[in-house]
Amino acid sequence: MGEVMFATGPAEVFAAGLLSAIDADEGPSDEQLQVLGAFVRHVWGNPELDLRALTPLSAQDVAEQLADSGDRLRFSEMAIVLELCRHPPSIAQVALVESYLGELGVEGLELQSVREAIEHGAAAATEDLERSYREILPEISELQLRDRDLTLDAPDPELAARLRAFQDLPTGTLGREFIEYYDRHGFGLPGEDLHLPAHYVNHDMNHVITGYPPTAPGEVARSGFLWAAAPNRHNWLEFLLSMSIHESGVVNHGEIRAKLATLEREGAADLLGEGLDRGQHCTVDLPSVDHLAIASESLESIRARFNVVPFADGSSAHDG
Repeated sequence: MGEVMFATGPAEVFAAGLLSAIDADEGPSDEQLQVLGAFVRHVWGNPELDLRALTPLSAQDVAEQLADSGDRLRFSEMAIVLELCRHPPSIAQVALVESYLGELGVEGLELQSVREAIEHGAAAATEDLERSYREILPEISELQLRDRDLTLDAPDPELAARLRAFQDLPTGTLGREFIEYYDRHGFGLPGEDLHLPAHYVNHDMNHVITGYPPTAPGEVARSGFLWAAAPNRHNWLEFLLSMSIHESGVVNHGEIRAKLATLEREGAADLLGEGLDRGQHCTVDLPSVDHLAIASESLESIRARFNVVPFADGSSAHDG
């Protein structure tokens, strides 16, 4: 992998089409406009683009102007993200986004949770997302641990001891920073806590590498970073799960309780936008990295090798 643009099509086409794709009911919500603005500012680096001055583009217009299949897929994914930012969810909004996906010929994005929540309630939406999550769980779990402990029925002291040994590594190494992240936030280690199976080794190693905190905005931004770095199916579906937990408010995942309108919080939309921008500079698919094999390396050198660029304020982490 090399450094790539997350979306290569013109910002004006994306923005005008997405603006029309969220013009349901009485028009786009304030939060949808905030998130769309963050896309434009960060993914395309175009803070001067005035959404109010754009001429709306129909689904057919967008299809004519975005011939590249990758751009069509990215547009469709962004439309779904914006759909999840409408509260309460709207059948008219779902239908409008579906019309754009149909015109663009994009299938298989696997988002039924909004429609399920509207028609059948949160439990049905959770079941839909959890089914997709189970399918990708091995791909987003730690490389050396994919054959064990994807779920836990009993503690795994061997795994916990293996991880706890990282506290003996030098300061600044990935493994030592991983342990300090857990201690700082008061988390039990995977293997100690039944709600933290081996999957969370990968999840939290990537929190450490990307520098995002385990808050609702941080979870969304971390998942957005991974999606932009390698926009494959497992990263897209994990991002959808994160949005469904922390934004749409319809999915409970294990002990994690659903939250509503995270991206409406001050600075949260831009944190996601910056996550997409930082992600598109990253040169690896972080969930596929063997973190245990590089735990003794310095975090600084790992970030440099993977081109995990600092935040706009110059910091390497917002972990607190």
